[in-house]
This record gives sequence, C-alpha cells and structure tokens, in this order.
Amino acid sequence: MTDWFQKATIGSLPDEAAGKYGEREALYFKGQRWNFAQLAQDVDRAAKGLVHLGIEPGEKVGLWVPNRPEFLHLVFGLAKIGAIIVPINTFFRSSDTAYVLRQSNSSTLITVDRSGPIDYLGMVREIIPTLGESPEKEISHPKFPDLNRVVILSDADYEGTYSWAGVLKAGESVNDNLLNARSADVDPDGTVLIMYTSGTTGFPKGVMHNHNVIRNITDRANRMAVTHQDVILVFLPLFHVFGLQEGPLMSMVTGAREVLTERFDPGESLDLIQQERDPRDVSSLRTGIAATGMSSSVPIATKVDEMLCSGMVSAFGMSEIGVGACLSFPTSTREQRCEASGFPAPGYEIRIIDPTTGREQPVDTPGEILVRGYMVMQGYYNKPEETAKTIDAEGWVHSGDLGLMREDGHLRFMGRIKEMLKTGGENVDPMEVEGYLLSHPAIRQVAIVGYPDERLSEVGVAFVQPEMGETLSEPDVIDYCRGKIATFKIPRHVIFVRDFPMTGSGKIQKVKLKEKALEELGRS
Repeated sequence: MTDWFQKATIGSLPDEAAGKYGEREALYFKGQRWNFAQLAQDVDRAAKGLVHLGIEPGEKVGLWVPNRPEFLHLVFGLAKIGAIIVPINTFFRSSDTAYVLRQSNSSTLITVDRSGPIDYLGMVREIIPTLGESPEKEISHPKFPDLNRVVILSDADYEGTYSWAGVLKAGESVNDNLLNARSADVDPDGTVLIMYTSGTTGFPKGVMHNHNVIRNITDRANRMAVTHQDVILVFLPLFHVFGLQEGPLMSMVTGAREVLTERFDPGESLDLIQQERDPRDVSSLRTGIAATGMSSSVPIATKVDEMLCSGMVSAFGMSEIGVGACLSFPTSTREQRCEASGFPAPGYEIRIIDPTTGREQPVDTPGEILVRGYMVMQGYYNKPEETAKTIDAEGWVHSGDLGLMREDGHLRFMGRIKEMLKTGGENVDPMEVEGYLLSHPAIRQVAIVGYPDERLSEVGVAFVQPEMGETLSEPDVIDYCRGKIATFKIPRHVIFVRDFPMTGSGKIQKVKLKEKALEELGRS
C-alpha cells in the first residue's frame, strides 16, 4: 500500500516551483526581485559550489546567517545534495555557536563577515584561533575534530576561509548530470534538518527532522487557504523553525510570493504591506498565525485580530513536533482564534494527562500536553537518553507544556510546566545560563528565575552569591555575558545574596526567589 501523501525532498522544491510558476515573482528583498525560475537557478549555482567545496551526503553544515537571499540558496542547495542543515541562531555568540558546531559534528560553518554592528568573523576567529594556519584553508583544532572549513558570504577573501563568490565560481565546473545524480540519491526519510532548541538539561538539543516537513507545510497551507495569489511577509529569523517553514518552504510549496526583511521593524513591515499590494492599506492582510492561549497573550491576539487581520488563526507547535500540530481555521470564531491554540491538524493526535499520575485528563482540565504523529522528530542528535525522556514507547512526545482540551475540540496552551523562560519569543533554559555564569571566578553560586516584562513577556533575574571576599556589581555580571551568550539569554536584572533558600534535600527554592524578585524589583 502506498502512502497517500507523495513523498518529496526539500531540495526538489525549487525545480518543481519553477516548473509550475516560472516567471511569477518568488522573492522580494531590499529592492531586488526574483522569479521562481531565477531562484531555482541560484539554488543550483549554490548546490554546485557546495559540491565542488567537497560537502558530501550526510555532512552537517552550520548556517550562522542573518536573513538574506543566500540563506534560501543554501538551505535548498544543501538539501538538494543530501547534506544536513544546521541553522544557528544569529543571536548566539562565541560560546553558544562553538557548542552547536561541536555537538552537531558539523563539517562546515557558513556565515557572514559582519551584519550591522555584529562582527561574526571576529567571533569565528575567537572560536577557532587556528584559523588561517593551514595554507590549504583546512581547519585543524582539537575542540572541533569534524570541522573542515569556514565559508564567508562575501566577495572579499579572508585568511583561512573560503569566500562565497569563490565557491560559486568554482562550482561552475560541476556539470548538471552530477548535480542531478546527487539530488536523485537523497532519501526523503533521511535527516535533512537539525534545529537547536534549549533543553531541560541546561544544554541546547538538536532536533532532527526528515523531509516530511513538506507534508506539514502543505496541510497548514490548505487549512489557511494559502495559494500562489498570496504574499507572505517574512520578518521572522530564518534560523528559527517558524520563520523557515512559514517563509521559504511555504512559498515553494504554494507558489506564494515571499517578501523578506533582515529583521522585524514595525514601520518597515507596514510600509511593505502597502508597497507590495493594491490597494495600499492593511486590509490586504487575509490571515496570519498567532501563538495564543496564555492569559497574557489573549488580549494581544484579540487586538491584532481587531486591528490588523480578522482572519488570523491560532496555533500550537514546537521544534520537536513541527510548527502546526494544532491550527484553527480562518472561519473559526474570534473567541476560538484568540483564546484557544488551534484545532488538531491532520496526522496529529493530542492528549492531556496528569503529569504526576499519567492519567488522561477530562475535557477542560489542565495537564501536560502530549503529541503523537508523523511530524514527531527523529530524536535529539547524539542524545539518546534525552530522546527517551521526551518520546515514550508509544511514540508520544511529552511536551512539558501545560494545557487543556476544550469542549469544542480546540487545544488551549496555558504555560510551561518546565522552568523554561520565554523571552521575546525565544526559549531560555535557566540552567544553561547558570552554568555559564558559574565560570566567572568571583561567582560562587547563581540561580535564575523569570520576571514579568511588558515588552518581552519574561526576562531573567540572576540571583548571585559572590565568592568570599569578592565584590561584584550588576554591570560586572551582565558584561561577563555580552558577546559570549545570546543576547536574549542575558539576565536583565541581578540581585546579590549571601545565601539561598533551600529545600530539605538541598535544592534552591526558586519559588521563593521569584517572590523576592517581585518584591525587590517593584512588581507585585
């Protein structure tokens, strides 16, 4: 019996889209425009350059690249030649990025020399101090035994690295037959993406997915009625599962035009909405996705629905299960779209259990959200124990999130059972930041808790116990993090303590620290 859904590969999408849509516009970025045929040609140029560079099927390639057209060329080009894409958060700094490169066994790092004030090349040199020592541009560093090469998306040549212009030029010697053969050999059930997300152990985990993300996107496009007549405004970062799937992949699957920005700027986004459609007002916004359900997010979702997009839908997803495990309908009521978190998507099962007993919870009773379906990850890369903790023997993903199933069949996400913080839409694991701060020679102990923030929803507060005889200030602690860990992970407040409230078993009572933060920082 054949699968009802025709399996395909991510690398085949640009050619298929070019065949269907050809001269239709595919991409707009900073005043430049590409049609689907041109975009497919750029993907092939990139793929040939990567083949000539020596990237083999199954190799992991880290993409530490801000939003720009080359990100699209690289994602589809790498998928086309059977490589595994490892998007790296562009907010990461040297310490975070070094961990991802090492843990993923990446053979290649592709990045930029600079983006605005951020010196990426400088951080690469900090991560790999031996860069440039080999005349052949090959890397030899004991901390990165698998890392062979660094590519800089630039026309300039930097010592010890490959320029993207040079890679593309060299790729002209690769013929179409070789590229087509590489593409034909790609297994749609094989791993194509490793998306890093914060975990409960204090270290990021690499979520592995195969090419079945195409079905997930296709189902979501059908529920939202996305067609080639739509325009998708993409201001989300492409390294993130949401930005990557709702932007480039959704565009290739549906033929919708993608309008890409480097970063989110409200004024620019509104200008582009007017610029890229007719007539020139925001009434053109037909649909969009909001993650809602928490009491703090419902008023925001309602305001967006009233002011910008009356066809907005709500959704629930995570890297481990895909973006749209639940998704409401454009025809759902405003209450369903703004207060719930979506209706289960095709191919997904949702359960709510008591996290203590494991028993099924009745309708409208909160518990832990469990998800099962075709989009469940293949596992965490090189973390079998963490995988076993997350996916049970029956294939259910234990999300660690709190929610309930409503009488109308919609899920409502209510918050996190875990201690994970959510800062500006990014997950922050307190244990990871605590571990980094403990490397400061003047810090004896540290604990991080969440604190409400009107703009970012939640920020970190670091409770710091200095070593005996040491004197620290709040700027000392915060400055120690700058340039080393991602900006969204850096605590916004520091409170110094002589000791910590402890449980009888010797664990820090973070509930009492949260109360202390609210008291001392003036929020009740």
